[in-house]
Amino acid sequence: MNPDIPEKLLKPYDPVAEEAGIYQQWEASGYFTPENMIKDGLTASDAEAFTIVLPPPNVTGHLHMGHAMMITVEDILIRYKRMQGFRTLWLPGTDHAAIATQSKVEKEIQKAEGKSRHDLGREELLKRVNAFAQDSHDTIVNQMKVMGASCDWTREAFTLDEIRTKAVRTVFKKMYDDGLIYRSHKIINWDPKGQTTISDDEIVYEPRKAAMYTFKYSKDFPIAISTTRPETKVGDTAVAVHPDDTRYTEYVGKEYDVVFCGVPIHIKIITDEAVEKDFGTGALGVTPAHSMTDWEIADRHNLPRPQVINEYAKMMVGDERLMGKKVLEARETIVSWLKEENLIEKEEVLDQNVATAERTGGIIEPLPKLQWFIDVNKPFTLEHSSLETIASGSQTTLKEIMRATVGTGQIDIIPEYFTKTYFHWIDNLRDWCISRQIWYGHRIPVWYKGDEIYAGVEAPKNDDSGDEWKQDEDTLDTWFSSGMWTFSTMGWPEQTEDLKIYHPTSVIETGPDILFFWIARMILMTGYVLGDIPFKTIYLHGLVRDAQGKKMSKSLGNAMNPLDIAAKYGADAGRFALIAGTTPGTDSKISEDKIKGYKHFANKIWNITRFVLSNHDEGSSTAVLTDSDQALLDAWHEVAQKITTDLDAFRLHIAAEDMYQYIWTILADKILEESKLLLASDDLAIKHSRQKLLLTLLSETITVLHPFMPFVTESIWEILPHHDSLLMTEKWPTS
Repeated sequence: MNPDIPEKLLKPYDPVAEEAGIYQQWEASGYFTPENMIKDGLTASDAEAFTIVLPPPNVTGHLHMGHAMMITVEDILIRYKRMQGFRTLWLPGTDHAAIATQSKVEKEIQKAEGKSRHDLGREELLKRVNAFAQDSHDTIVNQMKVMGASCDWTREAFTLDEIRTKAVRTVFKKMYDDGLIYRSHKIINWDPKGQTTISDDEIVYEPRKAAMYTFKYSKDFPIAISTTRPETKVGDTAVAVHPDDTRYTEYVGKEYDVVFCGVPIHIKIITDEAVEKDFGTGALGVTPAHSMTDWEIADRHNLPRPQVINEYAKMMVGDERLMGKKVLEARETIVSWLKEENLIEKEEVLDQNVATAERTGGIIEPLPKLQWFIDVNKPFTLEHSSLETIASGSQTTLKEIMRATVGTGQIDIIPEYFTKTYFHWIDNLRDWCISRQIWYGHRIPVWYKGDEIYAGVEAPKNDDSGDEWKQDEDTLDTWFSSGMWTFSTMGWPEQTEDLKIYHPTSVIETGPDILFFWIARMILMTGYVLGDIPFKTIYLHGLVRDAQGKKMSKSLGNAMNPLDIAAKYGADAGRFALIAGTTPGTDSKISEDKIKGYKHFANKIWNITRFVLSNHDEGSSTAVLTDSDQALLDAWHEVAQKITTDLDAFRLHIAAEDMYQYIWTILADKILEESKLLLASDDLAIKHSRQKLLLTLLSETITVLHPFMPFVTESIWEILPHHDSLLMTEKWPTS
């Protein structure tokens, strides 16, 4: 046994004892900041930039295993590119996540104090939310560090901080001046529970059983209609049929006055191609104020739009039977009335997807309200453009920017099959409602004084007239500010060096569930503001599920906390378990048994190190490799080259598997076993050759393994002979 073997190698690998200290060394080095790498000559000053901006976790609590997957993938890419000599920046940050954060705090206040936000007032509520957000932020940053995230913490950003606020207001004003942002009374998705609008993408559709009723408005009304929401029929203004449906030709153009459950309604028979001939009776009762589709039909036919349901999902019309009743109660009342009047022709139960609010679970009510929107179809002039198919000074639309950047391949989506999903979403994209009726978030930078409206970066000054400018009470959709994430984190609207060097970013890595929420909106915003793409590659990981394939959640008791995993098995084991066997875009299973297996893998590398160093001789450093040892080194270099190729192609799971198989099967089971005889040889040339080979293989394999398992590899690197630098700054092996 070599007497110089470090004492810690004589025991099994202890990740808890090693990992915290290793991370402190990385942070103290300052090498997460690329300029420090350049200053110390570890990266060339003119090196190509490789940039990732962290998808900012919501400040609503702590990170889950899906976040751990994201951090692992991004850290692998960053460490790999850093070792290849790129000017590497991984910029971290957190998202204020307006609705999610405020609703969580409101629930806690209601539970503990029995008070609503209106009881507290805007200022006190925001104080409470900010305190909660700060605590969550601290937890999240700690979790990321435990996971080994090599972020440049000197550049950390927050979607609601001062720099991002300036960026948000600057973009809002520019869009407002270009006529792309407008205020209008239109139908929107209203969450009665959260008392705010939400976007189409924030709706969760829940499968439920629903009764569909086929009936006539009155005994002498000529056409029967079908609906699952009879309570909305008191707001009908037309019955629409398909133009080719000959069953109703004789009624088209006629108008009828009906008293429906005590409510007078006026119905016009119209034709519209949006009607499905084969659904129900082929006739659609048009309720313009409470259906997106019906609102559009009303636009085409100039129909009135009476609102009959309010923001609290209660009826606004009728006598004592309906007025003030909740919609479900009103539905029962109207169904009873229809039965009493013998107007129901058919009643059936069917499966229906009910729209609910993602954050509160409230059932969505489509309602007409005065809101702020972004026009995605309005042409504007793109002053400066680096986009391949849209020239500087040409006319385009926001929707076309989103389509062109991916359609030309200027932005790649991995896996590629999500491209079709992306285009389907764009093709069906409506104007984006960006105003929210909550207090936490970027307040809309618009001020009112009488009939005057002012939009600006700064608040207008009051004059001596006595009338004061009052700011809009609403806040902006979280995705409005998040859409600027790649360039606002670089200091825009200032023309910073970071913006010149690190933007467009190289990769955005996230889950496919926010391809539309966030990814598409970043493409929209960056194309509009900079005339450029926000990133070159979109890498989508799948959902992390439990061992049985179930979605992880607190309610099911199967959720895993990355901190608990690190404390029990080590962060390296958790990281490798998340990557191994996980293809991009595909859901993966993880279990403690799988993680435990990679803890054993970390210990195997530790044991290999002990064997190599125990049998190492200083005299072997100048040895010439025998032909057989050179062949083994060449074979390893082929494996390393394949791993490099796979990492370049974002096949991280294949690279991880090859790394695992080589270390466990080839290096440990074959080469080390064979070495026991050769190291006992009296022929010093053979012995020293094998010693040199083993140290070379150990050094190079842990170098290639470092992006995947950074802690154990760094811990080993610091005890290897001839190494006095950090492994994280070592050059990637090249054949």
